Amino acid sequence: MQKEHAYQASVRSLVTWSNFAWVYYHMGRLAEAQAYLDKVENICKKPSNPFRYRMECPEIDCEEGWALLKCGGKNYERAKACFEKALEVDPENPEFSAGYAISAYRLDGFKVATKGYRQFSLLPLRQAVRLNPDNGYIKVLLALKLQDNGQEAEGEKYLEEALANMSSQTYVFRYAAKFYRRKGSVDKALELLKKALQETPTSVLLHHQIGLCYKAQMIQIKEATKGQPRGQNREKIDKMIRSAIFHFESAVEKKPTFEVAHLDLARMYIEAGNHRKAEETFQKLLCMKPVVEETMQDIHLQYARFQEFQKKSEINAIIHYLKAIKIEQASFIRDKSINSLKKLVLRKLQRNSLDLESLSLLGFVYKLKGNMNEALEYYEQALRLAADFENSVRQGP
Repeated sequence: MQKEHAYQASVRSLVTWSNFAWVYYHMGRLAEAQAYLDKVENICKKPSNPFRYRMECPEIDCEEGWALLKCGGKNYERAKACFEKALEVDPENPEFSAGYAISAYRLDGFKVATKGYRQFSLLPLRQAVRLNPDNGYIKVLLALKLQDNGQEAEGEKYLEEALANMSSQTYVFRYAAKFYRRKGSVDKALELLKKALQETPTSVLLHHQIGLCYKAQMIQIKEATKGQPRGQNREKIDKMIRSAIFHFESAVEKKPTFEVAHLDLARMYIEAGNHRKAEETFQKLLCMKPVVEETMQDIHLQYARFQEFQKKSEINAIIHYLKAIKIEQASFIRDKSINSLKKLVLRKLQRNSLDLESLSLLGFVYKLKGNMNEALEYYEQALRLAADFENSVRQGP
């Protein structure tokens, strides 16, 4: 029995040993690389295994899945496939089930802005909670997914169970805070996040979530005062803006590639009336290359809105609405960019119904929306106007 346990532990280490071999090889430390390759080979020498440096078993698929989950959103699909493969061998394995549910949940979040994507993590999360009844992390993910599906009351029960567990970790507090923030219980969310921040004061995600809470409080007061806060309400809003900026700045200082936090920071600078810093932040964002196409769409959309409403530059706004639209990934952000461009163009046409560029853009918008009759109508108007202008130039004064 002890030999079998030792063997299983070695099998689970194959992925780690292989990674060490790869790293040492690329560092030029060939002796260390060979030492780890020898470890891999010794485990793979099992008589039934035909490969020298590879072994087919669910434990390895599971370990590979966990490794891929740590490597960012572009690997979530592969991670899910690894856990799925492991579950085919052992469907009731608690760890395989947990890994599959977590990768499915993260994949849902990664693709949330993609139109036509069907989220599917609810059932895997329920299964994982059944097999891991003491795992607070999975319970809090299930709570969030139930909240997404309009089943907030049931979700809160799982959330309370997770928080009641004395071994609750900071990541449980973080996800629980997200649940309460979305519910509108922002004070409760802040309480949990500050508790978590005491344990991990350098956490980028905690700083970002705290910033979002202050932003939510600001919005609550604005809505309660119908967008016209005065006196103490104005002071509270100013304080919340400063607090949000502090935490968003902390997040991006600690992780300069955190695009979403940069975007939230830019928007908060706008709220503070600091257009110079907002512009600087947007310029940093425009130089980034996010993995998720929807993030780049949102960067162009928010910068276009900044140009339109704060900088009063319709030309720059149009440029960036078009850049957001040019990224052809179907998403709600792209739809919003199309609608924002349409509103801007219609306002321009109200001021000047013979604006050639605006007529062409409106035709383009209707084409994108699939309204071909309207698109042709505005394209024809633009062509007639262009022809009239050309004729008048030829004829001269």
